[in-house]
Amino acid sequence: MKYISMHEELYDYLVKHGQNADPLLAELAKETEDLGPIARMQIAPEQGTLMALLVRAIGARSAIEIGTFTGFSSLAVARALGPDGRLLCCDISEEWTSIARRYWAKAGVAERIELRLAPALETLKALPADHSFDFAFIDADKVSYRAYYDALLPRMRANGLIIFDNVLWQGQVLDTQSPSDDTRALQQLNDFLAADTRVQTVMINVSDGLTIVRKKAPGE
Repeated sequence: MKYISMHEELYDYLVKHGQNADPLLAELAKETEDLGPIARMQIAPEQGTLMALLVRAIGARSAIEIGTFTGFSSLAVARALGPDGRLLCCDISEEWTSIARRYWAKAGVAERIELRLAPALETLKALPADHSFDFAFIDADKVSYRAYYDALLPRMRANGLIIFDNVLWQGQVLDTQSPSDDTRALQQLNDFLAADTRVQTVMINVSDGLTIVRKKAPGE
């Protein structure tokens, strides 16, 4: 069994030895932290770096994010898309996304991002039938993760990536007796993705757990 238990000192070492010290993202992280306990919704610095790396690696030009909060992940993705890329952000909070808008402007990527304040499934349904994506990040209400996946997968191009956040749910996914709707939804999603032959998936222990889903090419 090849894994290592993480502790604070080792985690600090991990973060320091990746390129995770972007000044603007650090500024945004600090402003979000000052909001109080709600700040736990923000992704970790190394998660943003990983997502940006994946976006660049697959040459993504069209991306979607379901769940924007204060904008850390959208900023990382939009920068990685490049000047000709476009990111569609789906959220329902004007309050939190107003912070995101300020940082998009500071980073000079506001023109690459379209924010739609509406339930994400409504936004997806309203898109033209031929609107496709190269990259998707899902970090919103857990009970809707499967519905987002079902709506997104047909719109992903072959070899496109879908990233799910919080799939380990602080270890609660192991509790088969949990009364939590969120926990049960994540358990069911994780089981489904592991068996879905349309895609290739890997779950990795980054932050609160990420699942990376690659849509297989026809005939694969």
